[in-house]
Amino acid sequence: MLGQDPDEAQEMLHSWTAQLSTRAQAAADLSERVAALAASATGADGAIRVTVAASGALTDLRMDDRVQRMRGSELASTIMATVARAQAGLTDQVNIAVQATVGIDSETGRAVADTFARRFPKPADEQTDRWERGTSSGW
Repeated sequence: MLGQDPDEAQEMLHSWTAQLSTRAQAAADLSERVAALAASATGADGAIRVTVAASGALTDLRMDDRVQRMRGSELASTIMATVARAQAGLTDQVNIAVQATVGIDSETGRAVADTFARRFPKPADEQTDRWERGTSSGW
């Protein structure tokens, strides 16, 4: 077990509680980083720009006048595909946040990264338009 030495046992206990405290702080940091994430993507050669929050919810949709030349079904499909690309960008950002805090090899890191990967997979028809880290500025 811990051995007969009370000083050794006390040192082990202090070490263990310090490790727990460090892990808890890293998990809290990860939670804050993930909650603050946002990602944007463009579609239709830049005529459409969407931004999603960490939850994946659409928080901004911008379209320029070029979309008026699109059929309704094409516009809807393009918006949905652009949202999916922005959401997939969240997964990439979560992986970066996991690595910087709890580590991708930790149980917590794998759980968080896997959850986002399942919720927001990379679209099968990945185009040249790409996700961007969310910003509060305009276009």
